[in-house]
Amino acid sequence: MRPLTIPKYIKDYWSSDLETERLAADTKKAYQKLQKGNPEVTIVIPAYNEEKTIVRTLNSIAQNNTSYGVEIIVVNNNSKDKTAERVQACGVTCLFEPKQGIMHARNCGLAHANGKFIINADADTIYPRNWIQALIEPLQKDKAIAVTYGRYSFLPEQNTKRLTYFFYESIADLSRKLNKYFKDEAVNVYGCCSAFRKENALKVDGYNHPPGATEDGYLALKLRNNGFGKLQHVKEALVWTTDRRIHIDGGLVVGAIKRLKRIVTRA
Repeated sequence: MRPLTIPKYIKDYWSSDLETERLAADTKKAYQKLQKGNPEVTIVIPAYNEEKTIVRTLNSIAQNNTSYGVEIIVVNNNSKDKTAERVQACGVTCLFEPKQGIMHARNCGLAHANGKFIINADADTIYPRNWIQALIEPLQKDKAIAVTYGRYSFLPEQNTKRLTYFFYESIADLSRKLNKYFKDEAVNVYGCCSAFRKENALKVDGYNHPPGATEDGYLALKLRNNGFGKLQHVKEALVWTTDRRIHIDGGLVVGAIKRLKRIVTRA
């Protein structure tokens, strides 16, 4: 069941007039507690011109409750704004990747990660406080699982109502269920919310993928098809991301029609 409303602590990140410098200082302090010595988990975040959202994203991650030691790596992919400055103010490692493109940025983060487990995250997303634990525990307990992944709900950049997105996301969930039977579950794996073992990803050439594929879904496909285990959907791992994806797809109506057509053609 999709949430009908945005949880208060998520909404506070998004709608409140948070002072960036103060939030960055708070993030730095919280992140120091999250690290806990040698990291078991590395969270990799590609970033291109994300100065408006990156501190909120990092703060939401730093506030996570988890038993694992965590490091965060932000990969600055040729940003022209203050993205790198904002990340450094949070006490988070900021790498520079000159090759443009999310595949290159994620590969850079993967290569420099110290954790056994890698979590994919995005720079315009707010993460719930149980997110790290929810994604990593299944991987820790079951070697037959290669990838864990969650879902996302939308935070409106414009004036779209939550109820409207509730119906849109419900249609999207139906489409994802059908993907498992008529297409491939790997297309349900997104870079804003998924995890895997670093060692296995290096063995399948990381995020490199052919034209037309996505870096996160194709990595999941490679891990499963190379015998590293199954893909595991984690219901508790619901994250909140901006609705830029909707506008990139041509708007809410166009996106909904596309999803409905996919459902009808599979029926």
